[in-house]
Amino acid sequence: MGQVFDLAIIGGGINGCGIARDAAGRGNSVFLCEMNDLASGTSSLSTKLVHGGLRYLEYYEFHLVREALIEREILWRIAPHIIRPLRFVLPHHAGLRPTWLLRLGLFLYDHIGGRKLLPPTRSLDLKRDEVGKPLVPGRYRKGFEYSDCFVDDARLVVLTARDAADRGADIRTRTRAVETRQTGGLWHLTVEDTLSGERSTIAARVLVNAGGPWVERVLGLGAGVNTRARVRLVQGSHIVVGKLYDHDRAYIFQNSDGRIVFAIPYQDDFTLIGTTDRDYDGDPARVKASDEEIAYLCASVSEYLAKPVKPQDVVWTYAGVRPLYDDGASEAKAATREYVFELDTPGGTPLLSVYGGKITTHRRLAEEALEKLSAYLKGTKAREGWTAKAPLPGGDMAVPAVAALTAALMRDYPYLAPAHANRLAHAYGTRAAKVLGAAKSMADLGRGFGGTLTEREVRYLISDEWACTADDIVWRRSKLGLRMSAAEIAALDDWFAAQRTQAKRPQQEAGARS
Repeated sequence: MGQVFDLAIIGGGINGCGIARDAAGRGNSVFLCEMNDLASGTSSLSTKLVHGGLRYLEYYEFHLVREALIEREILWRIAPHIIRPLRFVLPHHAGLRPTWLLRLGLFLYDHIGGRKLLPPTRSLDLKRDEVGKPLVPGRYRKGFEYSDCFVDDARLVVLTARDAADRGADIRTRTRAVETRQTGGLWHLTVEDTLSGERSTIAARVLVNAGGPWVERVLGLGAGVNTRARVRLVQGSHIVVGKLYDHDRAYIFQNSDGRIVFAIPYQDDFTLIGTTDRDYDGDPARVKASDEEIAYLCASVSEYLAKPVKPQDVVWTYAGVRPLYDDGASEAKAATREYVFELDTPGGTPLLSVYGGKITTHRRLAEEALEKLSAYLKGTKAREGWTAKAPLPGGDMAVPAVAALTAALMRDYPYLAPAHANRLAHAYGTRAAKVLGAAKSMADLGRGFGGTLTEREVRYLISDEWACTADDIVWRRSKLGLRMSAAEIAALDDWFAAQRTQAKRPQQEAGARS
């Protein structure tokens, strides 16, 4: 038998990668497989917020909100390049939640989570403040402004996986779990490389099912567990339109159906609008924003904005499936966002299944997962809590330092345009210099694919961040798909195909010689 891992994890979303990072940092040997790309499911399809979830206070989810608010500033400190503070404007809508209730909710939001760095709530006169200008004239007079954070969700996942790998974890993308079985007090996990079709089997003392929307499907691979928990799949769709206003604040709009919709400055030239909440039945890989949802989101923000948003204004849509723990809530919007674990020991071999969770609370989820597995793993107490202080790759700088890093890149690489340097600083933080290397000119960065994407950066994403396709790069490790044409993206995919062909040729020649 080859190496026996302490921990095998199925699922390369934020929960799986978070558990891998924490476990590897405590000295455990870790194997993680993901059937597609990292963050290719729910974890790259969020509203891009690190937040407490103001609306969850209405459902008395005080523990969830408090934990998320505490995590908000922890995550900002360890990843200040991909997380930034954002102020949210909440207009008072006559006939919906009364002013006193909004004020009470925001008071709790400011105080129950130990806020230290972010500024507090303030009241707004929307007739005078600049944030009132984009709104329907005369309709909204009072409002509030509070703090949360914005995050590049897919990069958060990839950098978490990168840190896990740097600490010894074996991260396998495009690797599908096809069978789980127990013998000799170990889990034997058979996986298939989805690109080559080759299969292999690894052994581990503990198995973690972080399959997200596929959590129940993973249990059907032979685990021998009759799970009591159930997953509730809830679809959340988003739309992106051209920039709707000039200031840097986001809006949180109340709807008459009790839901809220965000309008968030996005990628400098766009506005992100979301999200919906509706039960989903079907293959999570096939989820997409429906015409009905697009119309709903347009109508929701148009009730507030002086210039209505129409479906024809939409430049991009995306939808994700949230794998929530099924608590029996009658409406999708009321289903709990708390995470739930189910620990089973069929044959005495531990299997931990993860239900629910949020981007914001993934670090604490990982800590609690390892607490539950402490009897079966080494080192789970030795470095408990270490992930709250250790920066993610590129995040070893002060929280306001991205602007200074951009300036430093422009000084050290004077051929970079300001927008290019700024994008690299926000994406890679202090590792931006590793991406650029010793290049003395744009020509040294190799072929340009459009949208400031160069061959040097693509090769870095392949070697250090598991990128395999154009989609991996332009929609997950960046959002350059908003700026690149369909022809440019296709050319990038052709480049990948050419690289694969070149890689196969030496192998074929070696086989012929033998």
